[in-house]
Amino acid sequence: MTSPSVFIKKLINRTCVERYDFSLEEWQVSLIWSFTVSIFCIGGLLGSLTAGSLTSKFGRKRCLLLNNLVAIAGAVLMILSQTAVSFEMIMVARFLYGVNSGVGLSAQTMYLIECAPKRLRGMVGVSVATFLSLGRFSGQLLGIRELLGTEKEWPWLLGFNGCAALFQLFTLPFLPESPRFLLLERGDSQASAKAFKKLWGKNDYSKELDDMLKEKASLHSIPNQSVLELFQSQSLRWQLLTIIIAFISLQLSGINAVYFYSFEVLGAAGIPHDKLAYAALGTGLCELITSTACFIIIESMGKKVLLYRGYIAMSVTLGLLTITVYFQKSVSWLPYCSLVLVFFFIFFFAIGPAATTAPLPGEILTQSFKSAGYTLGCTINWMGLFVLGMLFPILVEKLESFCFLIFLVFCLICGLYVAFNVPETKNQTVLEIAAEFERMHCKDDKSQRKKHSEQDPSGIKSCSTKF
Repeated sequence: MTSPSVFIKKLINRTCVERYDFSLEEWQVSLIWSFTVSIFCIGGLLGSLTAGSLTSKFGRKRCLLLNNLVAIAGAVLMILSQTAVSFEMIMVARFLYGVNSGVGLSAQTMYLIECAPKRLRGMVGVSVATFLSLGRFSGQLLGIRELLGTEKEWPWLLGFNGCAALFQLFTLPFLPESPRFLLLERGDSQASAKAFKKLWGKNDYSKELDDMLKEKASLHSIPNQSVLELFQSQSLRWQLLTIIIAFISLQLSGINAVYFYSFEVLGAAGIPHDKLAYAALGTGLCELITSTACFIIIESMGKKVLLYRGYIAMSVTLGLLTITVYFQKSVSWLPYCSLVLVFFFIFFFAIGPAATTAPLPGEILTQSFKSAGYTLGCTINWMGLFVLGMLFPILVEKLESFCFLIFLVFCLICGLYVAFNVPETKNQTVLEIAAEFERMHCKDDKSQRKKHSEQDPSGIKSCSTKF
């Protein structure tokens, strides 16, 4: 929305002049513009709240197929908005895009994680962040003046989302439903085996099937649980806290603040104002390249290491960036240091939180709680994005570069929490991860040995926890 913002504001005023024969004042245009931007978060929140029930009722694959129709409807409204001289069509389209994103972030991540072998689950989870980075970079690239960032072509820029939706609508029917969903929620072992065979070909999937059967036995035919039941579950309190902290920190990590100040940093480094949009492509490209590199290294390093080291490195970078941005007008070479720090921060964000947070609920929760976990995580994500969008301009106005210090605190807290309270998930089943959570938070080894015989059918030890 950044590239065509000037043209959209003109359309808002033009709509009122042609329809009501009066011109809006600048603050009125800004108010409508702000609502148009923010309504995306409202749609995303609604989509994330309904994603759990939709994926359980229709299945992962069918939910994604139906979700594409929402994106296509939004794209059509975007493309026709200028011809119809209606800014309201953009508002409705933004809301539909938000719903599509809210449902898609949960359903797509669940589908990919559940279809992947255990040894490749980390790489597949990172692919979500990689394609999000690709989408952001594609939007930046298409938004330049030489492509679709013109007064005539901007509706096609905003309607470009429909192309991805059409592509998935025509290709996804050739792929099977999630094998885990078919076995653990529908109880259809034959369909699950058929889906495994179609996805994995001649590779042996018997070990994966055995792990799923063990998980099914531990569930005792428990149906899908709600978010409220997730909060009430005593055995999942640390997994619940991990999801809450990880998704809150994702939005309050400071990435939006760094992107906001990147234009000022680029300008201070001597880049002309009319060339800033081209220079800003470098930030999007940096995130895309880093996310792609993370796709390659995550299975060797592990998600826990990438997550907590990423947050610790981000907090250090934010501290240094606060200093360099504050003094960059006084010292001639500091803008170049700020520029380097901006790219370092994006690097640490892309290789840590961005790559590992989205698939987290699917890795640490059993099948009956997965939908609730994704619903909770994505709801926190959209609420955080909306609140940050409302408060960030005020923080920048009052604190200027010192606003980085607020985000530094959140990065530091999340990094330390993950380092000392979250087990590694690499090559681990859900039951093994649950047992590791229990082991990490038992009061002492004595109580753990005492309770060793008091195991539930899933094999998870029952012991009192610190939390």
